Amino acid sequence: MAKALAMVVQLKIWKDTRGQDMMEYACFIAAIVLLYAAFTPSVATGLQHVITQISNNLSTAAHV
Repeated sequence: MAKALAMVVQLKIWKDTRGQDMMEYACFIAAIVLLYAAFTPSVATGLQHVITQISNNLSTAAHV
């Protein structure tokens, strides 16, 4: 565990802020979509299909 922690500190992952803005925008958009889906049942069905497809693709990629 200590070796892995030392490796993370050495890589300076915590100080690297490149891409932080993109993650913030992605989280913001995801929150808006989820709120919209919560109040619109037809969108919720479509969103469920998209999330299922993403999950299936990630599972397939993990097994390769």
